[in-house]
Amino acid sequence: MFLAISATGAPERPATDLGYLLHKHPDKSQSFSTSYGKAHVFYPEASPERCTAALLLELDAVALVRRGRGKGRGGAPDAALAQYVNDRPYAASSLLAVALSSVFSSAMKGSCQARPELPARPLPLRVEVPALPASGGAGLVRALFEPLGWAVSAEPVALDTEFPEWGDSRYVSLVLEGEQRLADALRHLYVLLPVLDDAKHYWVSSDEVDKLLRAGEGWLSDHPEQELITSRYLARRSSLTRQARERLELVRLAETDDSAVEEIDNAVDERTDTEEAPVPLAVRRREAIVAALRARGAARVLDLGCGQGQLVQELLKDTRYTEIVGVDVSMRALTVAARRLGLERMGERQSERVRLVQGSLAYTDKRLKGYDAAVLSEVVEHLDLPRLPALEYAVFGSARPGTVIVTTPNVEYNVRWDTLPAGHVRHGDHRFEWTRAEFRTWAAEVAERHGYEVEFAPVGPDDPEVGPPTQMAVFALRAQDTRSRHTRGQDTKEEKAA
Repeated sequence: MFLAISATGAPERPATDLGYLLHKHPDKSQSFSTSYGKAHVFYPEASPERCTAALLLELDAVALVRRGRGKGRGGAPDAALAQYVNDRPYAASSLLAVALSSVFSSAMKGSCQARPELPARPLPLRVEVPALPASGGAGLVRALFEPLGWAVSAEPVALDTEFPEWGDSRYVSLVLEGEQRLADALRHLYVLLPVLDDAKHYWVSSDEVDKLLRAGEGWLSDHPEQELITSRYLARRSSLTRQARERLELVRLAETDDSAVEEIDNAVDERTDTEEAPVPLAVRRREAIVAALRARGAARVLDLGCGQGQLVQELLKDTRYTEIVGVDVSMRALTVAARRLGLERMGERQSERVRLVQGSLAYTDKRLKGYDAAVLSEVVEHLDLPRLPALEYAVFGSARPGTVIVTTPNVEYNVRWDTLPAGHVRHGDHRFEWTRAEFRTWAAEVAERHGYEVEFAPVGPDDPEVGPPTQMAVFALRAQDTRSRHTRGQDTKEEKAA
């Protein structure tokens, strides 16, 4: 099973940048063990003009059978002999997709510590998959990849070149070409290879919906073949497909409602008697967050759910912040943030202070350990309530910064906006909005569970009846827990050194 990714370069942008993005050195070949065999990464060519990285997956057919998934729709084996004699070792499938996500995990997340500006930069890429099962033919291959900006060549493979009358097989030789971010290209392949094969080698459970939405972020919600992609990726399980499509619709609505949120934020303050322009609520939030960070002497700060990088941009103006890391699950948002910050034009000293990384706050991440402070500004309300404990543990239990600042809307204040219909939340993607009492109860319980103290502050005009438009909680690690935090931070440094 074989896949090759090539990039062409120019004097100011050598093709060997591909090695930085893939975290695999062009001068070395590397092998990785998988559940079903070995994956090998090597570079057939590596020059400033052209660089090609190849992934070769060697499957152990016996191991595949022993783990209960030979061939067939949903991974069910066909017949006794077919379990061992089939196309699995040669044709791109979910086995290759899993190998991609394992071997190139950092590249797929858009992470590059050595060259943090590279993941946001589109590259002239060429992807070659010599043997791709295409249940639906070359026409479906084009229908899946062309809307994503790829130029597609899908040549059917003959059953037997000596007997052309036998016709074509179900396989195509695929070549994709286009200007793409590498992370986007890998995510396209991760989702669409098993979709075209229309079979998975493992049991599909509810966590596959999360995998699909993470890999499909930024492109799947408005793909014209979204229904087919979700159905096949989720092994035609109707309940999971329905769940995925409902969540994709929420994503689409959230993207189209951004202007409405901005309008609400900017309409918080009435003009004063002197008719001065009001200060937008978004600006007031950033001012309150920066003031809280300064008061606690934070120098290394995480902006969790950084969006388009407004807070990161504000912190960069102050040299007291020596390291600023923006984290977001959306590569689209991180790309906008990189443009806003001007990462490609930024001087070396300034660029050393800032990083943008892709990551989900629902999972623990060792990259987030050891920081002075973390900010969750207008983030928690975008999560389903059952997933909130996962975020809580990832931030307060695992990353465990000295200070955590959380801001969230105060639903009681919504009645002060004439433009917001009664009973509506401020954003189409808000899963909930808390009253002041609900927010304080949640924050107090989190602080108690994880060894923090918490204080509350209003953001925006503090209405005597309904309170402020935004409520803020500032968590500080208790003194007796500081030593364990420093120990964890030291462990993180040792892990990095290793």
